[in-house]
Amino acid sequence: MRALVLSSGGVDSTTCLGLAVKKYGRENVTALSVFYGQKHDREMEAARKVAAYYGVEHLKLDLEKIFAYSNCSLLAHSDQEIPEEAYAEQLKKTGGKPVSTYVPFRNGLFLSCAASIALSRDCGVIYYGAHSDDAAGNAYPDCSDAFNRAMGEAIWLGSGNQLKIEAPFVAWTKADVVKKGLELGVPYELTWSCYEGGEKPCGKCATCMDRAKAFAANGVEDPALA
Repeated sequence: MRALVLSSGGVDSTTCLGLAVKKYGRENVTALSVFYGQKHDREMEAARKVAAYYGVEHLKLDLEKIFAYSNCSLLAHSDQEIPEEAYAEQLKKTGGKPVSTYVPFRNGLFLSCAASIALSRDCGVIYYGAHSDDAAGNAYPDCSDAFNRAMGEAIWLGSGNQLKIEAPFVAWTKADVVKKGLELGVPYELTWSCYEGGEKPCGKCATCMDRAKAFAANGVEDPALA
């Protein structure tokens, strides 16, 4: 069995990569990182370092043009500022719609593209790091269990029953993900989560807040800040 792992260079996808390497061996794992027009390249650089650490094949895909019509605040061409508040606070203002950092149907596009590449690379499974904290309140609906099941069915049928998707953390919190990663010895010092592209994480965006809470819940300092 060969596995393809969607790798953003963040906590969740890097933990997925660690799981896949442990299960299948690094020679049977391919990491796929996607550039989608984000405001910085820190994620892609982190993904490169993580792939090198694990010694796995690392592929890159450019989907920037697909998001050219979106004003998502994560995108370089957007005129929106990245919010400096927790997702729960943002959702109070959206009326139940996704937050401004939701990239339109991103996971759907990533998984569809990954399916084509995975089949071409003789992979039987795709791993991605969706978890329940991101899906909560409809902040990122393409991280939900319902979405995962629907995409899983579509990819299984569309691949002629050759390819499955695995979201091992879809029912977990981010703190649960970090706990598993610490057990696996995941190199969190190499990862990048911040939506900003500064020298150091801003500590103010929602993903920085969630990351800090996840490590604190496990009673450890974030290695990336050490």
